[in-house]
Amino acid sequence: MPIRSLNTEDGTALLSKDSVPRLQGAGKREWPNKLMKFLSLFILLGFGVIVGVVICSNLFRHIDLWQMNRFSCINCGHEIEGEAPMKLDHWFKSSGNLMHNMTNDELLWRASMVPFRREVPFKRVPKVAFMFLTKGPLPMMPLWEKFFHGHEGLYSIFVHASPSYQFQVPPKSVFYRRQIPSQVVEWGRISMCDAERRLLANALLDFSNFRFVLLSESCIPVFNFTTVYNYLIKSRHSFTGSYDDKGPFGRGRYNPNMEPEVAVEQWRKGSQWFEVDRKLAISIIADNIYYPKFKNFCTPACYVDEHYFPTMLSIRHGSLLANRSITWVDWSRGGPHPATFSNTDITEEFLGKIRFGNLCTYNNQTTSLCFLFARKFAPSALDPLLRLSSKVMGFD
Repeated sequence: MPIRSLNTEDGTALLSKDSVPRLQGAGKREWPNKLMKFLSLFILLGFGVIVGVVICSNLFRHIDLWQMNRFSCINCGHEIEGEAPMKLDHWFKSSGNLMHNMTNDELLWRASMVPFRREVPFKRVPKVAFMFLTKGPLPMMPLWEKFFHGHEGLYSIFVHASPSYQFQVPPKSVFYRRQIPSQVVEWGRISMCDAERRLLANALLDFSNFRFVLLSESCIPVFNFTTVYNYLIKSRHSFTGSYDDKGPFGRGRYNPNMEPEVAVEQWRKGSQWFEVDRKLAISIIADNIYYPKFKNFCTPACYVDEHYFPTMLSIRHGSLLANRSITWVDWSRGGPHPATFSNTDITEEFLGKIRFGNLCTYNNQTTSLCFLFARKFAPSALDPLLRLSSKVMGFD
């Protein structure tokens, strides 16, 4: 459409008023069209990106699932040549060989694991763990062999000997390959308790072990296996001596640096030769509160093996203790060590005194069956003990 102009008096041309609105309106109509095209293109592009992301994520997820299923099927199908899948009881039952390369801290950590579920998903027969703490050989081994004979599956054996000593026993022996990794032990020092905790920790790896008894190379059983097993498995208490000795060999060994964890009124003394259930065994090996105190402040002439466990267990689990030992000893001769008995001491009367010569409490009932084991016996006592084992002690 031609633009009309008006001439002024001086000849200058001006646009007609009715032509200006038409030009401005045409410009306004072009901008919305361009904006709509741009927005449409942007929305279409964004939608395409979203669709692409969704498709790719689903594709990758299906690939991952396929790979996982493939890996799982390989393991479940036993397709790894030469390797059989491990069953559940592999993790909770001890193997024939007790040797391992775990450090002390690793062992204590592993053994202190406790399942929260009460139900056990495999068949478990309660066993008693017999833990032998010895420097070298076990001179009473033939008597113990006779004691254990015919009761397989109801007991387990663990031996802590000097690192330099290796047991030489035939494969048919119940002590075959029952030696655990050990360290040097010094009498009266914390290394003694370390060895006892190692024995407990190794025994705890077998979830079938319910009771744990500490023995020495000079210990003997004074009842047959059935009596010992039933006595321990049916007991509602653990047999650890723990009493307050206010004299120089009790509270006299207390160090004020034990506070605040252990007050002098909580200081206890007891026999080194203890018996505990699984709950207390875990408490002993898991302890990291009282252990440093006894390690640093109970040194000779504070004999830590007579005070650490009795004190710690009394504070934490006093109501679960029978406050007596089931290992008989004779201190009547005086001195730092109990009496040692040889072949000339072994008679029916002597063994009868150990077996029924005392009164005690068992499951809140008074009984004369108080001691299941006895010490200390010299190697020469073995032969007369074997001769009397069936007649007096009821061995099969």
